Amino acid sequence: MTALPSDVPLPDIPSGIMRRQPKQARSQERVSQILNAAEALFIEQGYEQTTTRAIATRAQVPVGSLYQFFPDKAAILKALADRYMQQEYELFASLHAAVSEPMPLADYVDRVVEAFDHFMTHQPGYRAVFEQVLGLMTAGAIAEMDTYEARIVDDLADFLGRLRPGLDAAQRRAIALVVVESVGNLLWLSLKADAPLRTRLIAETKRLMTHYLASYLGETIGEAG
Repeated sequence: MTALPSDVPLPDIPSGIMRRQPKQARSQERVSQILNAAEALFIEQGYEQTTTRAIATRAQVPVGSLYQFFPDKAAILKALADRYMQQEYELFASLHAAVSEPMPLADYVDRVVEAFDHFMTHQPGYRAVFEQVLGLMTAGAIAEMDTYEARIVDDLADFLGRLRPGLDAAQRRAIALVVVESVGNLLWLSLKADAPLRTRLIAETKRLMTHYLASYLGETIGEAG
């Protein structure tokens, strides 16, 4: 349920790619320090005003160590977006591990929407990072990051199949795609709204998804078998 609308025009500006993935615990810790420092600086002074040297200074690592992993600032931005999307996928997986006992569909929708809204609003750099992603990266680079969203769609389709085995695979995938795109884009829209409108958008998102899913799942859900 990432906030990457497919209809946003994107300039053809190259984006960086991480030079290498950290394998040892010490390297992983150093990369995490760099990403945390970059995120804080992007929030405080903006992406354009932040330099790789400033990121290294904030992270308390030599600038040469930063360049061992990241060739440029765009690679750091992409890594931050990847980290957020990995966390979103893990959140989705934890919410859908099992629904063994019957529960009202409205409660399920409320739980999922609230969890993702809380994640997006309580990660201070989420909006700053993804606004820059949408503004700087090419469509191809964003498509590469959308693998997390594709995994959520696939897993949601499988979940729907467990709830209603009678739904065929193509139908399950279409439903899952509608849910993921609708919820993700509406929550992203709500981030930029004032408080009253934001509250209304969250409520309408829940209402929309509850009625939509009820037409396939009924008013109560629980995994078959």
